[in-house]
Amino acid sequence: MRHTRSVDDWLEGLGAPAADRDYKPGHARMQALLAGMRLRRPALRIRIAGTNGKGSTAAMLAAGLAAADLSVGLYTSPHIHRFNERIRVDGCPVDDTVLLSLLPSIVEQAGLIGASYFEVATALALQCFSDAGVDVEILEAGVGARLDATTAVPADMALLTPVALDHQSWLGDTLTAIADEKVHVFDGCRWCLSAVQAAEVRAVVDGKTEGVAYTAAALHLHPCMPGAHQQLNAGLALAGLDTLSRAGSIFLTRPDAEQAVCAARIDGRLQEVHLGGQVFWLDAAHNRHAAEALQPTLSGMAPFDAIFVFTREDRDLSDALPLLRSLTHRLISGRPACAADVCYTSVVEALEKETDRDGGRFLVLGSFITVAAASDWLAARGGLL
Repeated sequence: MRHTRSVDDWLEGLGAPAADRDYKPGHARMQALLAGMRLRRPALRIRIAGTNGKGSTAAMLAAGLAAADLSVGLYTSPHIHRFNERIRVDGCPVDDTVLLSLLPSIVEQAGLIGASYFEVATALALQCFSDAGVDVEILEAGVGARLDATTAVPADMALLTPVALDHQSWLGDTLTAIADEKVHVFDGCRWCLSAVQAAEVRAVVDGKTEGVAYTAAALHLHPCMPGAHQQLNAGLALAGLDTLSRAGSIFLTRPDAEQAVCAARIDGRLQEVHLGGQVFWLDAAHNRHAAEALQPTLSGMAPFDAIFVFTREDRDLSDALPLLRSLTHRLISGRPACAADVCYTSVVEALEKETDRDGGRFLVLGSFITVAAASDWLAARGGLL
């Protein structure tokens, strides 16, 4: 009798599905994984690093490149519901059958060299993109950049989103130290672009990389993803598209680029869900910098009947709670050091307990796990986007 294994079965032995919790700095394991793979280099490969806004910027950039009639491979992390969300070809998550054809050999090699979950995911993405023959690959860094799996392969362009305090246990306790890690996203790239950065970050970037172009927020645009901070992400994505257009690497008019960027949408970014007379907004914001970026938009939406803040064990949003208290009648937060499964259960229990009424406006944030728990709970009850 033949036994079949699912994608999750293959991956579960590699560790927890989060880039930072299984982070193993260094490129040696990635190079060993890739050595046995036959990869076709795309016409363009683009890296994206930073603290917040990477996923949104990547989605906007991918939408613009697709509007230029290019085939685009997009690799982001973490996922909300299924691993497949991390690897997209022309906007569609890769199919299980594709992953299952690649996983046995890659996981076997990963076991021999001690490669991490994120390293295996990155190798899978590169092979999927190669096999699909995409024109452009967009790779979102997991942690930092200098020793991240995504920088183990050469790239043509790099984008740096705003840098702030996060992943301190790996990258350092100061902006300067973190910037020193993330600036390596530019290594070997022809085109280097950055969002506006804090003075300490810009000093590191300018000191280590020549010719970085700093981009402003696209204040004249109104992206589908809500929040004033998305105009900053849109500005960076548009700058990348403009740079490639001027270089003759893509053919895309500015109006078409703006339309594509504004139409880009991904889950977990102030995602609005209706349940009867209730309205929920779900956001994966997981650090104070992200909460600060949301603050102007949330202030305009307030008051909320309740704000739910739940994080997993390697996150702490306690320093952001003062920013949120003035926006709601009830601020409900999970205890620190909450394991992923406990975090998921805690979110569901809190929603069950605190939203048992016909109407209300609620905000849920804290991590991708928090968003997954809330969206699952809402979907089970008939919640509508």
